[in-house]
Amino acid sequence: MTLFVNKSQTAFGFLAGVFIVIAGVAVFTEQYLLAIIPFALLLFFAGWQNMNIVFLLLLIALPFSFEYNFSSGLGTDIPDEFLMLFVSLLFFAYWLYSPSVLGTNVMQHPLLLFLLISTCWIFIAATFSTHQQISFKYLLAKGWYIGAFVLAALIAWKEKKIIIKSGSLLITSMMLVILIALVRHYQTGFSFATINDAIFPFFRNHVNYSAMLVCLLPVLVAYFLLSKKSNLRVLLAGAIIIALIALFFSYSRGAWLALVAGIIAYWLIKKRLLFYSYIAAIALTITLLFWIKGNDRYLRYAHDYKTTIFHQDFSDHLISTYKLKDVSTAERFYRWIAGVRMIKDNWLTGYGPNTFYENYKGYAVPAYKTWVSDNPERSTVHNYFLLMAIEQGIPGLIFFLLLLGAMVYYAQHLYHRVKDLFYKTLAAVTGVIITMIIVLNFLSDLVETDKVGSLFFLCFTMLIIIDSKTSTLSNLSPDIQRIS
Repeated sequence: MTLFVNKSQTAFGFLAGVFIVIAGVAVFTEQYLLAIIPFALLLFFAGWQNMNIVFLLLLIALPFSFEYNFSSGLGTDIPDEFLMLFVSLLFFAYWLYSPSVLGTNVMQHPLLLFLLISTCWIFIAATFSTHQQISFKYLLAKGWYIGAFVLAALIAWKEKKIIIKSGSLLITSMMLVILIALVRHYQTGFSFATINDAIFPFFRNHVNYSAMLVCLLPVLVAYFLLSKKSNLRVLLAGAIIIALIALFFSYSRGAWLALVAGIIAYWLIKKRLLFYSYIAAIALTITLLFWIKGNDRYLRYAHDYKTTIFHQDFSDHLISTYKLKDVSTAERFYRWIAGVRMIKDNWLTGYGPNTFYENYKGYAVPAYKTWVSDNPERSTVHNYFLLMAIEQGIPGLIFFLLLLGAMVYYAQHLYHRVKDLFYKTLAAVTGVIITMIIVLNFLSDLVETDKVGSLFFLCFTMLIIIDSKTSTLSNLSPDIQRIS
């Protein structure tokens, strides 16, 4: 007890001394922002004592975070991006302090090698970027995403109870946002035109909202299947129904398609066909790309500039999509064509991470122009795979596809190898979410957002955790532990 008190007194004395010194320097130099340093040290010290709590706080913050622009060139997500940076630094310092916290089977895992190769190529692409400052900002942000959702999660998820608590808190936080959105949306008659207002400020638009919602649905289903208490199962069944209602009223075609893809993915995992389906999808996409580009066939499907409109009614929105008269669909074609044309001029290292907006307009085809092509939001190409090829070159796309392929393979492989019911279910859920993210990113670039990008890296980490936790248990009898 005396030792504990002495340590506490020493820490207090040290922090008090630092505060006095820095406060004096701040007053003397009139650089008053220096006064933040002692409070940052205090926060770091508190986080060091409660590392798992800090990590869990980040997960809670994800659905509630909102975008904030300090200036036209500087924006961030509050508070989760600050928490990502803090968690990354905290857990990285802990890893340096105690390297053994990550075992050899984790550090040498093949998935980490794929991630390392992909990240190294991002650095190369940033070095040859047309706008290096923008690209290296992107690389820094990627660093704390990996730090917060890979390194920190690998350290935090040492026991099943922490994994269960992580999922519970993330789901609870998201359900609260869903309920707020549904109440707001109900007040406007659940109209398509007001969905973005209902989810403000937590989500930029209904696409981001529905993407996170649909990706968390499999987690809810897993909790329901693993739970044995009847009252908890009733609560979870209600949450699933509410989430499905919210998904329907999100009016997001991509999320609906992702839900169907997720159901199919689960069947493919059980049949050991998910990985082969992934390879077949890549081959089919490449074939279609060459076909539509051959003899300039894409020009035959150009829309009429005057008839591409945004509809207030969702049924009209769906009809216009089918007829290629919906403005969002038409604008996607406008940017996709520009993106494909960009690749040939810089296919090796790309134009640099996060530089699509600065480079694409000179490659656009006027026949596909819409009345929103001025792009005041500075949004990107709306296809993450095409974005990889544009900004990081063909090698960057290949490295990312290899990373995705490895994740798909491990999800399927672990589902059939693992006998522990808890980890087996996690493997299936992870495979389903990865498939959903792949589908969503054919129409968007959500891996770069805090909402879906966090889930992507958490899925990546979960596969490593499952593999490392069960590699020595694969021949044991099934563990039928359930969530109590």
